[in-house]
Amino acid sequence: MGAEKPASFHDVRMRGFRDRAEVDDVLALLSARLSPLPGEDVGLHEAAGRVLAVDVKAPSPVPSFDRAAMDGYALRGEETFGAGSYNPLELEVVGTCLPGKSFARSVEKGQAVRIMTGAPLPRGTDAVLPAEMAEESNGKVKMNEPVPPGRHVSHQGEDIQAGSRVFHAGRALRPQDVGILAALGIAPVFVVRRPSVTVIVTGDELLPCGSKPEGFRIVDSNSVMLEALVRRDGGQPRVLPIVPDRREEVRAAILGADSDVLLISGASSVGQEDHAPRVLAEVGELNIHGIALRPASPAGIGFLGGTRPVFLLPGNPVSCLCAYDLFAGPAVRHLGGKSMELPYRVASLPLASKLVSAVGRVDYVRVKIHDGRVTPLATSGASILSSTTRADGFVLVPRDSEGLAPDEMVRAYYYDLTDSAIAETTVS
Repeated sequence: MGAEKPASFHDVRMRGFRDRAEVDDVLALLSARLSPLPGEDVGLHEAAGRVLAVDVKAPSPVPSFDRAAMDGYALRGEETFGAGSYNPLELEVVGTCLPGKSFARSVEKGQAVRIMTGAPLPRGTDAVLPAEMAEESNGKVKMNEPVPPGRHVSHQGEDIQAGSRVFHAGRALRPQDVGILAALGIAPVFVVRRPSVTVIVTGDELLPCGSKPEGFRIVDSNSVMLEALVRRDGGQPRVLPIVPDRREEVRAAILGADSDVLLISGASSVGQEDHAPRVLAEVGELNIHGIALRPASPAGIGFLGGTRPVFLLPGNPVSCLCAYDLFAGPAVRHLGGKSMELPYRVASLPLASKLVSAVGRVDYVRVKIHDGRVTPLATSGASILSSTTRADGFVLVPRDSEGLAPDEMVRAYYYDLTDSAIAETTVS
């Protein structure tokens, strides 16, 4: 399904927004318009973290043969019945069985074979006597305990049965999953293609990332932040050189991007040099411009060619981060076959102090978390990126809330998944 192309374009430059879209409506648009990308084959060494495009069934059992689960002696279990400290039993040792090799002949009654972990169980045996329970001398092995049939043996198919479904499509492969695929001999692996993402940063006042600030110009920090966020979400970012605040150059950059997703930082607000919304409306679709969200209210979303999403991200760094996390990030993850949900760990915690908000917008509030309680940061400007480095995470205040009182429970999203404060919380 697809949304209709907007019938008219409202130029907000030096005027402001007539109305703003709801956060939930933006997410609904993205969910309706986007689908996971087609699959591709990748090698096992590149498969971890990728999303399966198809179900995986076991072509063979694991293990594929009965094998020793311990170092010791392969024997007939029933021949050990009655063994004890007052009645030790002995069997003749007739050879050694090593991993990767079969024992040449069948083992007869009264015999045992020295065997190593992983070696195939010799014909005529059904149990393994652990080495630490045995005493070998003069070609015989003595035991003081019985070993029932089947003991210390990994049986064919006990891990995975042939023909069974191992993984469902849509699973993000973990390291141990890749190990299972290797054990099954499945290679290459058919996974959802990773979305390509072009990052365009605009602004005459910007110096390239890695420069030092000079005069009245500032260093671009959004491109490197967006690049890292895209990688986190499974995309393949490509950062273009800074684009000047000139309409034709913005237009050329947008038309020249051939990626699955396009992120444009800056040029999206109400300034006279904010050309990106008008250009996108001319060359594609501008479905949403202006969102009931603080910060990041000037954000916009549209499409090129009907299927390639374009995100207009505000130039202020915190607004850029917020708009990416709430809108662009879910799109990148969804195209790559992952969940659209925020990728942060969440904890349900009480507020330590009042949280002020306003009805009619969603508030993205940076917070500190200490002793299992949440405190809003006093500094909340959209251009103060350091507020997100001092914060432990953020809280999203619903649009219908005037604020929250101390001790009210909130959902806190952690920026740092390894923060020690997580250990103090109860995850909801």
